[in-house]
Amino acid sequence: NEVDEVTMLNAIKAAHEEIKKIIEFINGIVAEIGKPKKEFQDMDLNHDLLEAVKAEFLDEFKAAMDTDDKNVRDERLLPIREKLEEKYAEEYGAGIIEELMYKMQKYVVRRWLLDEGKRVDGRGINEIRPLASEVGLLPRVHGSGMFTRGQTQVLTIATLGSTKDSQLMDDLSTEQYKRYLHHYNFPPYSVGEARAPRSPGRREIGHGALAERALVPVLPSVEEFPYTIRLVSEVLSSNGSTSQASICGSTLALMDAGVPITAPVAGISCGLITEGDRWMTMLDIQGVEDFHGDMDFKVGGTHKGITAIQMDIKVDGLTYEIIEEAFEKCRKGRLFILDEIMLPVILSLIHISE
Repeated sequence: NEVDEVTMLNAIKAAHEEIKKIIEFINGIVAEIGKPKKEFQDMDLNHDLLEAVKAEFLDEFKAAMDTDDKNVRDERLLPIREKLEEKYAEEYGAGIIEELMYKMQKYVVRRWLLDEGKRVDGRGINEIRPLASEVGLLPRVHGSGMFTRGQTQVLTIATLGSTKDSQLMDDLSTEQYKRYLHHYNFPPYSVGEARAPRSPGRREIGHGALAERALVPVLPSVEEFPYTIRLVSEVLSSNGSTSQASICGSTLALMDAGVPITAPVAGISCGLITEGDRWMTMLDIQGVEDFHGDMDFKVGGTHKGITAIQMDIKVDGLTYEIIEEAFEKCRKGRLFILDEIMLPVILSLIHISE
C-alpha cells in the first residue's frame, strides 16, 4: 500500500516518458488544425513605480514581516498601506495599492530565502513549526483528535456507523459504495474573516479528498472492521498546510475511536523558490511562503512510505533533482512528526485500551 520515495520517483520518471508522447500527439493536432493564440495586453505593474517604493519602503516592509505571527504581520503592514495610499492612490488609482503590497511582500520573502537563507518567522530552512497533538477532546463522539502546527490547527471528529450507512456514489461508474468518508471544513473565522459560510468549494473538496486518500491504504478490511467510518476535519486556525494537519488529525481520531489502522499516517509540505538556475526548497511552509513561493509539495505517509501526494506549482516545471530533494525533506519531516509528536499520544491510547 505504501510506496517508498525511490519507487515513487521512478514511477514519476516512467510516467513523464509517457506524458511526452501525449504532448507530442497534442502538438501534432495543434500544428494541423490549431488556431492562432489570442494576443493580450500585458498589465504588469509600472517597474519605475515599484523601484521607487522599494527605495523608500523596503526597510519598513522587512521590519513588518519579520515575525512568526501572521496577525502581527498584518497589523504591522496596515500603516505602510496607509502611507502608500496617501502617496500614490490619487495619481495611480486605488487599485494599484493592493498590487504594490503584494509585490513588496513577495520581493521580501523571496530575497530573504534566496540571498540570506532566512524565513519570515526566523525558522531554519528545514525546521518545522511548533507541534502538538491531542486525542479525546470531545467526550460524546466516537473519536476525536486535534493536531497543531504553528498557527495551523485542525480538529478531526470520527463517527462510526453500520455498513448500511455507506455512501452510494452518484457518478458514471457502476454502482459502488464508500465506507470511509472524510469531509473537510474551512470556516471563514479560521483565517480571521467574517463572512457567511458557503457550501464546499473546489479547495475544500480537494483538501478533503487528499487527506481521505492518505488514510485509505492503512484502513482495516470490512471483514476485520464491519463499520462505516466518517471523519470531519474542522480547521480552527489556518496558516498553511491544513490538508496535512487533517491527515495527522485523521490518524489521531481513528485511533481514538478504536479503528485498527495498520499504521499511523502523517503529512508535511515542502516549498520551493526559484530564480533562473538558482533554487532552494524549505520544509513546512506557512501561508506567506506558499502564497509567494513557487511550489507546495504535499506528502502524506507512514514510516514505510508514501500514501498520498499532491503538488501545486507556479513555475513551468520541476527537475528530478528538486523532486528528489522534496521527497527526502518530507520523509524526514514526516518521521519526526510521527515519532516525536504523534507516537506518545498513540502509545497513551494503547495503554488506556489495555
